[in-house]
Amino acid sequence: MRAARFNRASRELILKDVPVPQPGAGEVLVRVEACGICLSDVHMIDGTFPPPPLAEVTPGHEAAGTIERVGPAVPFWQPGQRVVILAGKACGVCRHCVTGGDVTQCLNPQTMGQGYDGAWAEYVVVPFPLLTAVPEHVPIEQAALIVDAVATPYTGLIHRGGLRLGEVVGLWGVGGLGVHAVQIARLAGAGLIIAVDPNDAACQRALELGADRALNPRTVDVRQEVMRLTGDDGLNLAVELAGTNRALDQAVSCLGRFGRAVVIGMCMEPVQLTEPSVLFGYYNHAVLGHDGYHKRDIEQLVRLVASGRLDLSRSVSALVPLEEVARGVERLSKKEGNPIRLVVKP
Repeated sequence: MRAARFNRASRELILKDVPVPQPGAGEVLVRVEACGICLSDVHMIDGTFPPPPLAEVTPGHEAAGTIERVGPAVPFWQPGQRVVILAGKACGVCRHCVTGGDVTQCLNPQTMGQGYDGAWAEYVVVPFPLLTAVPEHVPIEQAALIVDAVATPYTGLIHRGGLRLGEVVGLWGVGGLGVHAVQIARLAGAGLIIAVDPNDAACQRALELGADRALNPRTVDVRQEVMRLTGDDGLNLAVELAGTNRALDQAVSCLGRFGRAVVIGMCMEPVQLTEPSVLFGYYNHAVLGHDGYHKRDIEQLVRLVASGRLDLSRSVSALVPLEEVARGVERLSKKEGNPIRLVVKP
């Protein structure tokens, strides 16, 4: 089969012919039909993020496709079923995994496409518990996005951020994660949604997807405008999705009393806030890190997409053949065309 292989030493991404992986006990072979290109993939390849633990690996963690073959001891799943694949798995060897506890508390979770081979390939083998069924009428390219670009902000807003009906929400960054955060906040009943992005096209996109206001920090004083819009109450929840400390600092500055900030965007910058410690404590502010989701979140999101309540039809900016995946990485890195998600079609 064809697979895009990333070499840790040379940092090269090269299309190769490799053997089709064979499913072992408890595993399934999935024919990949769609896999997103995520900014974390870009940063692994360009060296911004730490290198993968493997000397060579197939990237890609936003995958969907059709089951080709099942290994021994696999219940329920059969060839021909359409599925999405969770973007990571428990290590299986740490004390939380082996003592029968909650595997979501794994001490060393592995990310697909980094800790083990991902889906920028024609086929991928994964443990069967990572699968969620996809209804026939849901486009497979949209389904693939659910397992990161949608699920990560969903869990960040709803579970980590504790978004409640009627609350005022600020969203920093309206890219591949932020566009879905806008829709999720609206679905969850946010009373006011304020999007912040230095790109005018992204601001307009946020308004089209359901934000009440969109602020460009290059042209307005964001904190001043947030306070005006909220009657000086500030935000109940601020979500940083851009991956910059500057955005996080600004988000925290817009919090009201007992406000929460959730960090979803990834970067290597240290977390640094300009708010004085005495005010941070006095106003009972909180800053929460977030990554990942639970399988039940994927099941709920598939249901929302299937019912039409969550519309991902505008989320796929372009389809990229496997032969051009390196070019797709470059396009996302340079933000050519202001894409939401580029999706690889093996």
